[in-house]
Amino acid sequence: MNENSMRYYSDLEVDLLIDEITEAALEAIEQAAGEAARAAVLSMVEREAVMLRENQRLRLEAETLRRNRLLIGVLSFVGGLFVGVTGTLIIGGR
Repeated sequence: MNENSMRYYSDLEVDLLIDEITEAALEAIEQAAGEAARAAVLSMVEREAVMLRENQRLRLEAETLRRNRLLIGVLSFVGGLFVGVTGTLIIGGR
């Protein structure tokens, strides 16, 4: 065969080539779909992790605020008691 000659393919060869190309295309589509599904799942997992971290941070912040309020309440009570007792002693000592 020289450079100017053309090769002709039989119908069977063309059909086989079409079948191979179709199979390769379907496999590529399946692979792409699988990768897209994995990416979507990974994205959802990452968002869930962010939300869980934020939830944990807010829970810790709420617990800290609760403790601070309790401490402020106790200190206010003790301070008020101290002022009341001191005032009574000063007034009563006259």
